[in-house]
Amino acid sequence: MESFDAPAQESSWFWRVWTIGRLRLTPLFLVTVVLPTAIATLYYGLIASDVYISESQFILRTPKRTSEPGLGALLQGVSLSKTSDDTSVVQDYIKSRDALVVLEQKMPLRDAFGGRYADIFSRFPGVIGRDGFEYFYRYFKNHVAVDVGTATAVTTLRVQAYTSKDAYLINKYLLEMAEKRVNELNDRSRQDSLRYALAEVAGAEAKVKAASTALSKFRSKASLFDPDRQSNIQLELVAKLRGELIAKQAQLSQLRMLSPQNPQIPSLAASIGALEASIASEKGGVAGEKNSLSDRSVEYQRLALEQSFGEKLLASALTSLEQARADAERKQIYLERVAEPNEPDVAMEPKRVRNIFACFILGLAAWGVLSMLVAGIREHQE
Repeated sequence: MESFDAPAQESSWFWRVWTIGRLRLTPLFLVTVVLPTAIATLYYGLIASDVYISESQFILRTPKRTSEPGLGALLQGVSLSKTSDDTSVVQDYIKSRDALVVLEQKMPLRDAFGGRYADIFSRFPGVIGRDGFEYFYRYFKNHVAVDVGTATAVTTLRVQAYTSKDAYLINKYLLEMAEKRVNELNDRSRQDSLRYALAEVAGAEAKVKAASTALSKFRSKASLFDPDRQSNIQLELVAKLRGELIAKQAQLSQLRMLSPQNPQIPSLAASIGALEASIASEKGGVAGEKNSLSDRSVEYQRLALEQSFGEKLLASALTSLEQARADAERKQIYLERVAEPNEPDVAMEPKRVRNIFACFILGLAAWGVLSMLVAGIREHQE
């Protein structure tokens, strides 16, 4: 009995292995697993070109400033909140069309990405690609990466090329161009600050000149130079006239009592009348009449106040101008290199074995899903 069952068991085991082998070699398995893996092996093993990666790091800094009271501190507080914005500006510039134009002037960039070191599928414009600046710009952006660290704010510039020298040169030129753009931002900021400060000084000078001219014309027209001083002089004169008036009135009263027929009485009375008229005139010139000193001093004080305000505004504008000139002597933003561009000696891309294995795993997954779908359809039809 045992001798009869052994061949049957061996035959059953052979049938299972042969059946599994047939399932694995089905057209679906060949299309989803074998063929893609073979193509990936051929491409990454024989065709795919080496990709060299050059990295550099930099950080943007602003100089620390001591706080100043008044308007200067307010203006400085406004100008210091720009570092993160400037980092974004530099990051966008490195991957901009302007940077690509300048870079093409520095080196044969299209030869670097379209030469013999790049395989037919990776080079520009490729097999089915189109030549042109916009297409090359899209291609260029895929080979340049700019990442900013969230914790340290250090910017990493990463460049991919098909030779180590090209990767190094592109990274080196881009970093130099970024430094130049930062210097241009500094120059523009300095010019804007100086232009604004000079405009403020010119405006303040014009206001002071206009106020001084208006005050001078008013003084000439109203015959008024200093209302306070002139009113004090007139009040002193009134006081002096009052003293003379009191003395003459006392003399007149005495004469009328002692000698009513004295011939000096009429002339003394006329003198008293003249003094009273002079006192009334001088008091009217100080206050009470339309063209009195108090009435004219209102306009004078307004014009004098405008002149004083203009002079203070001019002094503040001159201080701001000096501060702007002092700021122009030093940079507002610094590009500090953390790591210089390296010239790689080993190609870091592509990951050949990893990519082939990934293609194989994806093919198996696709084969498994499609096999289940096919089996479900067949079962439904049966």
